[in-house]
Amino acid sequence: MIAAFLTGLVALIHVYIVILEMVLWTTPRGRAAFGLTEEFARQTKVLAANQGLYNAFLVAGLAWGLWLGAAGFAIKLFFLGCVLVAGLFGAATASRKILYVQALPAALALAALVAGY
Repeated sequence: MIAAFLTGLVALIHVYIVILEMVLWTTPRGRAAFGLTEEFARQTKVLAANQGLYNAFLVAGLAWGLWLGAAGFAIKLFFLGCVLVAGLFGAATASRKILYVQALPAALALAALVAGY
């Protein structure tokens, strides 16, 4: 139950990231979330949408694993691992904030999943 809740939370965080990257990138909210200038956001809009699409695949995988319930253990394990690695890489290369927003929730969900919670 705890693992399912945390996995769902990770999926919802990524839904929000998808919206920020694919829809709100050039808006004041999107620029503020990523610390972007208006010009940079405009120049990178297509790249951000591509990145958002990858995050949407993470959401789809997590939702698929949740939908399968106990039978989706391996799927949840794989996609939470992907989120964790992406979060660690993002924290190391882009912003330390990603460690807390993306990697930590994924690590907690992964630990709960493996522990059988």
